[in-house]
Amino acid sequence: MATFPVINLEKLNGDERSRIMEQIKDACENWGFFEVMNHGIPHDFMDTVERLTKEHYKKCMEQRFKELVASKALEGLEAEVTDMDWESTFYLRHLPESNMAEIPDLSDEYRKVMKEFAVKLEKLAEELLDLFCENIGLEKGYLKKAFYGAKGPTFGTKVSNYPPCPTPDKIKGLRAHTDAGGIILLFQDPVVGGLQLLKDGEWVDVPPLCHSIVINLGDQLEVITNGKYKSVEHRVIAQTDGTRMSLASFYNPGSDAVIYPAPALVEKEAEEKNKQVYPKFVFEDYMKLYAGLKFQAKEPRFEAMKAMEATAPIATA
Repeated sequence: MATFPVINLEKLNGDERSRIMEQIKDACENWGFFEVMNHGIPHDFMDTVERLTKEHYKKCMEQRFKELVASKALEGLEAEVTDMDWESTFYLRHLPESNMAEIPDLSDEYRKVMKEFAVKLEKLAEELLDLFCENIGLEKGYLKKAFYGAKGPTFGTKVSNYPPCPTPDKIKGLRAHTDAGGIILLFQDPVVGGLQLLKDGEWVDVPPLCHSIVINLGDQLEVITNGKYKSVEHRVIAQTDGTRMSLASFYNPGSDAVIYPAPALVEKEAEEKNKQVYPKFVFEDYMKLYAGLKFQAKEPRFEAMKAMEATAPIATA
């Protein structure tokens, strides 16, 4: 089986640019996932984010998770659990408006660092979107503009910890799903693994690497690229040893952004007799549908949006 793509961005603006762009192109077209090194976020800063996240979990979240496990009788599972995940989590919203001040128990230092981390990740997300544009033949800035609602994009971080699980064969850390949004940037534990993606019918491990950022593509990029790039099913396998840290940051369209295949790509594919199959919709409508169907296949979601479009066509600005 092919090796999971790990891409070093250090020489992106040097003489190895074409080789690195080809690696990114291959990863987007054939994996929907890749891991980047030397992405511009300082290593010592990432170490601080990791330390503060783990301290916060120990101090504020660990006991709550133990109480949850006890209350739901998840300790000695004998039958498989399919309606819950073995994770402790909270959500930080950055754009269009931050909710950081409303999250209880965060230290001032952690709030400050996470705010700074979000700015760095937002910049990286937008740089990557422009690289995707270059690779796929769209004008620079097209994807960022496509994500832009009245108040810009939606951007937030799901902070998760996956504690040791005594029965990983009975409950997933996180059940299999594709991500609804745009581009996802994951800062994961450098030691404890568990993330897997589905490729060619087999589950492939995403390796934990120190100071890397894992990138994966969401459903909206599949629609805008008219299926050239695809969102990929992934899951987290609970581990018997070690707590796995996961900070997944979702750079998504604004809630009122209208999402549809890029006309330039549709025209190109029409010449190749590959007709448009993806719908046009308002991102917020897709998210409402996704909320109840997250752990199911994405294709029926696209079909439901197509049916909605047929009954109430959406004008393009």
